[in-house]
Amino acid sequence: MALTHSDPPPNADADHLLCSIPQQNQEEHSSSSLDETPPSIVSPGKYLIGLSRFERAWAHWTKLGRPKFIVAPMVDNSELPFRMLCRKYGAEAAYTPMLHSRIFTENPKYRSEEFSTCKEDRPLFVQFCANDPDTLLEAARRVESYCDYVDINLGCPQRIARRGYYGAFLMDNLPLVKSLVEKLASNLNVPVSCKIRVFPKLEDTLKYAKMLEDAGCSLLAVHGRTRDEKDGKKFRADWNAIKAVKNELRIPVLANGNIRHMEDVQNCLEETGADGVLSAETLLENPALFAGFRTADWVADNEEDFVDGKLDQADLVVEYLKLCEKYPVPWRMIRSHVHKMLGDWFRLQPQVREDLNAQSRLTFEFLYSLVDRLRELGVRVPLHQNYTSAAKDSAEVIAI
Repeated sequence: MALTHSDPPPNADADHLLCSIPQQNQEEHSSSSLDETPPSIVSPGKYLIGLSRFERAWAHWTKLGRPKFIVAPMVDNSELPFRMLCRKYGAEAAYTPMLHSRIFTENPKYRSEEFSTCKEDRPLFVQFCANDPDTLLEAARRVESYCDYVDINLGCPQRIARRGYYGAFLMDNLPLVKSLVEKLASNLNVPVSCKIRVFPKLEDTLKYAKMLEDAGCSLLAVHGRTRDEKDGKKFRADWNAIKAVKNELRIPVLANGNIRHMEDVQNCLEETGADGVLSAETLLENPALFAGFRTADWVADNEEDFVDGKLDQADLVVEYLKLCEKYPVPWRMIRSHVHKMLGDWFRLQPQVREDLNAQSRLTFEFLYSLVDRLRELGVRVPLHQNYTSAAKDSAEVIAI
């Protein structure tokens, strides 16, 4: 899991409000509510009857199409509109933001604001943090009919996770971790997945991963950094550790860490043998990552191989805002995404960023006008594509 930070909002209460859309639009484009009848329910504990546990894990993953390009769970940042934007540009599966299991079970407002989905939002992992098996199960039962995996966050390294006693800080209490996985695996209709960080010693990581598999985990995502390696720019993820976990387990394994562009994705898949790759921070700046687009930072060494992809982050912001109008989310999430996607643009026109920060209450009208203003000021920072990919895309357009 990745925690992300944008410029602090000047009015936290205003930013916590849901963005609103006209009532008729809400009815036409509403996302699924936890109070509605679930779209499909299978008999308790009966998913893929008659197969061994490992066969079930792989049969389920295969049924989903074995997705390789996956949106990682990000606090306040992997919400429905952003997931749908990433899916348009090549993401094949996605995680929700981390949800707090106790608050999720106790607070209807928290549930309605922090979790939403729609029928196109699949395959979907719904991620919870927890330290109590019964509370986790109660939360998981509320979402299992809306997702393909219920995921346990065992990787958050931030101070809030230390204070709340969850995430990577449960690595010090493996019996509790085991009980969380067993509770879900023996009671849910959908498979249980886990997302972990590695231990400093490889043998400890392998024992940890095997324990999770034995407890009933059907898919494991491995972030190749330790709990203390919080800075992704300072510490490289250990792909060798991920490869060792993949070789040790009999369930699907996903890799997380060191992904800046599609070349990294392909290298990671080849070097680790993982069944899929997660991206977090890079997607926040460039939601078109999985479609082969990259920011200027990653073309400098071989510019001759890349061309203007005829897409930029302002285009993506506009698409994202339209999705937010369709699927309302708290304004704090929207503010954060605008800062992330337009970061390079704001560095060229800092006054526009200052005007955004000065807005205590955002509106779609203001945000669309902000993009227009940047364009009027002559700012454009293109996303780039590999020359061969761009030529192929152009040929497909001509053929159409």
